[in-house]
Amino acid sequence: MIRNATRNTILAKQYSIKKGFGKLRGLLGKNEAEPLVFETRWGIHTFFLKFPIDLLILDNKGRVKLAKTVRQNRIAVWNPILKTVVELPAGTLLRTGTKLGDSIVL
Repeated sequence: MIRNATRNTILAKQYSIKKGFGKLRGLLGKNEAEPLVFETRWGIHTFFLKFPIDLLILDNKGRVKLAKTVRQNRIAVWNPILKTVVELPAGTLLRTGTKLGDSIVL
């Protein structure tokens, strides 16, 4: 479960943790977004995705440092000291009211 402890909302009841090749593939080839969690310091892209996604970047204490919707064929980058990435179906951030500084529990 991915939970916003600050707002006491559920962002996802289930999620996948991606490592290695699975992290590289991510949501490519999927027909709809599903919650993913992985670590990277270099940013992400949405080239070849069929849908937009909501993106959370967390610090080492689980606080949201970046929260935004990323449309298809875009690149998102952030400070490389941050490495925890949460990808969610578009609309999740709006539905749950998740904002910068919120505490996320995985």
